Amino acid sequence: MGAPVAAGLVLGWLADRALGDPQRFHPVAGFGRAASRLERTLYADDVGRGAVLAVTAVSLPTAATWTVQRRLDGARLAVLTAVMTWAAVGGRQLGDVAIRIADRIEADDLDAARAWLPWMVGRDPQGLDADGIVRAVVESVAENTSDAVVGPLVWGAVAGPAGVVAFRAVNTLDAMVGHRSSRYARFGTVAARLDDVAGLVPARLTALLTVGLAPLVGGSPREALRA
Repeated sequence: MGAPVAAGLVLGWLADRALGDPQRFHPVAGFGRAASRLERTLYADDVGRGAVLAVTAVSLPTAATWTVQRRLDGARLAVLTAVMTWAAVGGRQLGDVAIRIADRIEADDLDAARAWLPWMVGRDPQGLDADGIVRAVVESVAENTSDAVVGPLVWGAVAGPAGVVAFRAVNTLDAMVGHRSSRYARFGTVAARLDDVAGLVPARLTALLTVGLAPLVGGSPREALRA
């Protein structure tokens, strides 16, 4: 990783901390819409069709970014990296929503906490008590810290802006079709496996960071490691 990419990753992360997610023309949302259209065209209850979706949806934006990336250096490469990183990283919104839910639980306002929960998880919050809500939030923060913060930064360090784009494309596609359901049990297999591979190092690095940084929030590294 060269200095322009390193600077761009830091600037992109700082942009997310300062500004949050882009409010209009979010590239990840645009990717999701394009992938949905491609899914409607390719869908069949078949692993091979799902593989075509996964390879096409991930390779096209990655190749386009790589083509542009190869032509840039210095400040222009740093700017491209920063923009892609800002679009891919979602740490501020994740933290903001988690804190809002925590504040409402502390105020014993479970209805308000449940109302915010769908921003973080896909499950129905209506049957969850306070402990259930807390578990859902902690699980979501843990998973999405890897998927929406550490992962893009790790793959950006490996392959520059194209790495950021590839990881976010894989992760977004997994969220769309990579879960076990009657529709996606076969079609989403390749997307899910790609996400497993892409997230292998970021997930473990996230766990190590959680353990190492636990004292900063009054936690215990030993208990964090056990969890």
